[in-house]
Amino acid sequence: MGRIIVTEFVSLDGVIEAPGGGEGFKYDGWSFEIDRGEGDQFKLDETRDTAALLLGRTTYEGFAAAWPSREGEFADKFNNMPKYVISKTLDKAEWTNSTVLSGDVAEEVANLKRTQDGNIVVHGSARLVQALLEHDLVDELRLMVFPVILGTGKRLFGATTDKKRLRLAESRVVGDGVSILTFERVQ
Repeated sequence: MGRIIVTEFVSLDGVIEAPGGGEGFKYDGWSFEIDRGEGDQFKLDETRDTAALLLGRTTYEGFAAAWPSREGEFADKFNNMPKYVISKTLDKAEWTNSTVLSGDVAEEVANLKRTQDGNIVVHGSARLVQALLEHDLVDELRLMVFPVILGTGKRLFGATTDKKRLRLAESRVVGDGVSILTFERVQ
């Protein structure tokens, strides 16, 4: 059985848009302006523990354009693991070991959790994350909260039909005031 883990770089005001840059956002690459310290090791360990990636189309396309040309342990893991992209418009996924899931998001992800063992990790993918939260499909939420207010950009959280209770499982501060917060869903 798989576990859906959402991992995000997020500003204090909830923005997750373009933390690494390359999207033409007003503050492209904003997360690189703040020292993450041990946060880089946290991300490497997280990637080592990832069995598969689950991404929205926009994030998938950005990753598929960037990662195949990169080298190193992190890139090797990303490039070789199974990747699932939720999309109604993408017919075919070219990045190695990628599969397009085009049906109902809740049904597709529930089925993926039944068939894929291990941690299924979601990066970015704001609309997908909001749908997963709405349908109570997120098992764990990992936030690297950067001490910056951006004032504009795609936000992590959207409207839900009811409240979503989480439990803080772990917290620590790394680098120049970056908080790593790990939440688990309360059932």
